[in-house]
Amino acid sequence: MWAADGRDKATVAAFFDELGAQRAAALTHVSADAAAWIGDVVAERAPQAVRCLDPYHLVAWVTDALDEVRRAVWNTARGGKGGRTEASKTLKDARWALWKNPPNLTDKQKATLATIQATNRPLYRAYLLKEQFREIIAVKGADGRLLLQAWLRWASRSKLAPFVKLAKTIRRHLPAIHNMLDSGLSNARIEANNVHLRVLTRQAYGYHSAKALITMANLRRGGLCPPLPGRS
Repeated sequence: MWAADGRDKATVAAFFDELGAQRAAALTHVSADAAAWIGDVVAERAPQAVRCLDPYHLVAWVTDALDEVRRAVWNTARGGKGGRTEASKTLKDARWALWKNPPNLTDKQKATLATIQATNRPLYRAYLLKEQFREIIAVKGADGRLLLQAWLRWASRSKLAPFVKLAKTIRRHLPAIHNMLDSGLSNARIEANNVHLRVLTRQAYGYHSAKALITMANLRRGGLCPPLPGRS
């Protein structure tokens, strides 16, 4: 495991400095989000590596677009700032029902979705776009590419501004998304490790510095095993 304090090009460059030119040249694929401060350094230090856009970040983009639609519909339903109606209350409480994967829905959340389907077609259409996208990125290779193209056409014609905008963003990143669909590569292990790091932070009631957290992360997650005092 490697970690450093920072979220910029210098941080990624420091990783490659530690990795060394020989190991960097051996990289075949790199999975990351769409941040330029990652991609630019990878392109410079490991130009042979195939860049793959992490699917979990893609789903987050789609979920954000869905929530933009929900907030817009909610604001309309409550009649402006400070307003409150029964419909606006239902929409405000619908956030988790819209976000959750269908197998994890409670009976109450299923009922909420049924109400949205019957009374708010634009929001339900946004929900279906989110669910369709989630299913599509689980389909790899050429089939995944074809399904993604169909989804992009649907999103572009959806008349939902956040999804029209998102479709344009996804098209800009299609090469890296196609690479992900072809390779099946993702940030799953890193994201799972991040969950453990958040637990470490809660257990310590926070850390005063990044250095302290990184040291503990190396002990608990990185296999670091320093000799104990007085032990041979």
